[in-house]
Amino acid sequence: MKKLLLAVAAAMLPLALLGWGAFRLYRATAPDRAATIPSTRVRRGDVTFTVTAKGDLQGGNSQNLVAPMVGGAALTITFLRESGEPVKRGEKVAEFDTTEQEFKLREEEADLAEAEAQLARAQGESDAKEEEAHLALLSARADFRIAELETRRNELLSVLAAQQNDLALEAARDKAQKIEKDLADRLATARAGIAIQEAARTKARMAADTARRNIAAMTLRAERDGYLARQANTAGEYRFGSYLPPVQVGDTIRPGMAVAQIPDLESWEASVRVGELDRGHLAVGQGAEIAVVALGGRQLAGRVKSIGGTTGPPWDRHFECRLSVEEAPPELRPGMSVRVRITAETIRNALWLPSQALFESDGRRFVYVQSGASFTPADVKLVRRSESQAVIEGLAEGRVVTLANPDQMGKQPAKQAAGALQAISK
Repeated sequence: MKKLLLAVAAAMLPLALLGWGAFRLYRATAPDRAATIPSTRVRRGDVTFTVTAKGDLQGGNSQNLVAPMVGGAALTITFLRESGEPVKRGEKVAEFDTTEQEFKLREEEADLAEAEAQLARAQGESDAKEEEAHLALLSARADFRIAELETRRNELLSVLAAQQNDLALEAARDKAQKIEKDLADRLATARAGIAIQEAARTKARMAADTARRNIAAMTLRAERDGYLARQANTAGEYRFGSYLPPVQVGDTIRPGMAVAQIPDLESWEASVRVGELDRGHLAVGQGAEIAVVALGGRQLAGRVKSIGGTTGPPWDRHFECRLSVEEAPPELRPGMSVRVRITAETIRNALWLPSQALFESDGRRFVYVQSGASFTPADVKLVRRSESQAVIEGLAEGRVVTLANPDQMGKQPAKQAAGALQAISK
């Protein structure tokens, strides 16, 4: 048995030595895990938070030219000035197809002519009936007067003749009274018929006037001198993230949709799209630097005028920020691209690190601090954070922290949305 054990041990020894050698070789040639994880150091210094964004120029208090509200039918553009084209007050800017409205106008005018003819006929019939009734009334009154005169001779006539005269007088009186009552009823009926025809004529006239106004409204004119800026066509099929081209001749749009805009060149604004994380750093009245790309990056002073509501999908939340342009030069034109830089605040002598080194989980904020050849999580207090940097407390200056989760290095990292807020360390 001892000899057997010795033989087995002798046979396993080379295998054990070979395995140990392979392990030592792997340890010697394999890269250090800590060295493969991107890392940085906690730094101290002044951190200035700025918001940067891109947008374009617009005239403040712009005149919006919208498609007229002429019912639920779509409108087709037949004429439209080009973007950037100068326009004068009162000049035609856009025009829509009026074929349908002109057809409606002809129909309404025909209805109006028919209503006027019906009214004239009703008035004529009423006048004729009134004359006829007056003639019948005069005849009845004359008969009554004759019967009344005949009764005055009753004393000279026989009893039978006198009774006949009395009966004739009573019949003439009843006939005259009946005709007077019928005359009033006929006049009331005639007036009612005329009123109905007048209402029909008024309705037809209003419909014709409405059609004329609709035709006039389908020509849009400038209310001020300036430059035209076509608006995006939102009437077509909308696909998220797709480019919306400006409206053009031949497009079919909805009533009430914006077609073009004439900015007030005395009041310029810059409209920029800002990421949601930057919202807490902005306030109305903050100063800004506006660089106009088309003018070689010329710097203009501006101020935050308004901050819009946040919109967009969860992975790309943003809001519109409008800035007034101070001392605008005459070379500015609507639609020029701009780059905006807004200085939010500066934190002095602060500990900071890149924002991607800060992690959150279950309400905790922590970083992975290097400890020998590995990294361990350490809780920190967040003072202020931007898309690029985070000001923290609770960690010593110079400590090495990772820029990625060590446990996720072997997995594909999740795509992060880019933001506009930057922190610049001084």
